[in-house]
Amino acid sequence: MGATPAEPSQAPLMVDLIISLDGCASAEGWPGWWGLEGPEYLAWLDQESAKNYTFLLGANTYRLMYGMSAQAAANRSGFSEEEGASLTGLSAVPKIVFSSSLQSPLDWPNSTLVTGDAVDAVRELKRKGTGPLSTLGSISLARSLLVAGLVDRFRLVVFPVITGATGRERIFDGYPDVRLDMVQSRTFDGRLQLLEYVPTVLTGPPGTGQP
Repeated sequence: MGATPAEPSQAPLMVDLIISLDGCASAEGWPGWWGLEGPEYLAWLDQESAKNYTFLLGANTYRLMYGMSAQAAANRSGFSEEEGASLTGLSAVPKIVFSSSLQSPLDWPNSTLVTGDAVDAVRELKRKGTGPLSTLGSISLARSLLVAGLVDRFRLVVFPVITGATGRERIFDGYPDVRLDMVQSRTFDGRLQLLEYVPTVLTGPPGTGQP
């Protein structure tokens, strides 16, 4: 069994995802956070926002999140007060957007466009040690960074819902085999489960003898 651990870095990269129990990133017709956000979870999100992450995202996530942030800022949406504050707050944080279709300058404040290869660009960011990095949604980007061995932490917040009929964006489709070594776990509001791991990409199942 071969394995690819993350490369050492002064700019650690976290893949950060929220998922349903059956591994979906969203579900048609459901509210944000599946309607299950609570005070402990929201307080933790506020604490995380103070860690000065630079967020990495692809074009589709950029379009979606920028649109939602603009709607929240203009009070033209059905977002809860907590959702609105979270979305509008994203305007103030640094974001790197990987896209060959978008054009610079980007409209969302504090957004930098990178048109070249995302894996090469993130590898250089980690080499320079520019501070902690985190993905923002962007499932395919997160997958490619994991396969490249650039991800230092893989963090999930699991929401206790099964979205078998309405689930969208199945997160783990197309993933390689990955060993996950847990470094942290926590329960929010008696129902949400945070799971944080160090990931190691495998070239085959344990015991197969593959190089």
